Amino acid sequence: MGHVAILGAGAWGTALARVLAEHGEAVRLWTWQAEHAAAMRRARENREFLPGFSLDAAIEPSAHLQHALGGANAVLLVVPTAAFRSTLSLARPYIPSDATILIASKGIEPGSLMLLSEVVEAVLGDAARAHTVVLSGPSFAKEVALGLPTSLVAAATSESLAIGVQQRLSSDRFRVYAGDDPIGVQVGGALKNVIAIAAGACDGLGFGYNTRAALITRGLAEVARLALAKGGHVLTLAGLAGLGDLVLTCTGELSRNRTVGYELGRGKSLNDALGELGHVAEGVVTADSAYHLAARLGVDLPICSEVYRVLFEDKPVSEAVRAVLSRPLKRE
Repeated sequence: MGHVAILGAGAWGTALARVLAEHGEAVRLWTWQAEHAAAMRRARENREFLPGFSLDAAIEPSAHLQHALGGANAVLLVVPTAAFRSTLSLARPYIPSDATILIASKGIEPGSLMLLSEVVEAVLGDAARAHTVVLSGPSFAKEVALGLPTSLVAAATSESLAIGVQQRLSSDRFRVYAGDDPIGVQVGGALKNVIAIAAGACDGLGFGYNTRAALITRGLAEVARLALAKGGHVLTLAGLAGLGDLVLTCTGELSRNRTVGYELGRGKSLNDALGELGHVAEGVVTADSAYHLAARLGVDLPICSEVYRVLFEDKPVSEAVRAVLSRPLKRE
């Protein structure tokens, strides 16, 4: 029957392992740290990243890629964007050729400025496109682990593959919609983290709900522009992987990226904000990638550009806000 190999034992990878185990799937949950795998096996819990939630007997933590991947019929990638290519390259010799590749990481690769599906094709070959699905949507790991109702989208160039993943993952509390626009889904999942930093900064500055609503709306327009430039579909951004994920990440108290922005808005340095967070905030890496990808494609991303300048050029948050608000007036 095979099993599902999950590469990345952070909070989201662990929450997805629990979902799959509840469906009767055998899961091998890979972490790059041997001591982390050993700790999860002893405690039957991922105390480092998702404390308080037990690991079903069907979930086998492992620090050995060959063991995790051998015989897998699906490989779920949930590693940080900066480590995505290197992890996939190490895993390549052990990934079965017919295994479904599910991308649950969200970001744009630094340097190459590739979407993660493009990285998969670069590492595994063009044929991997027919086996690749992107999984995204508004989904805090803790709420998924609690069994609270969550909806996502599984998008692939193959309709039958997207439907297959939809049926494999869905339950009455974890609803998956099938989609046909993996590009739009990925751009939505990546850029919402950057917009969330801006939203958090506005909250940290003491701005109100009016400001947040306008920021989310104009942020969505930026996401749609970049998705279209990459060949995605604008209507995708009105769905779960666009508007849905953007609203959650810009407003939810569990959002790491909003938290980083909030602390910046309160006057803390980026290093201090990240140090207190203790987890990866993908929006920081994506802000750099999105800024340079937009320049390459000639796409105007005013909010994302100001987030980039705050993070990487030490521009004061108040000046960045002023720069956005003082842009020339125009039609919506």
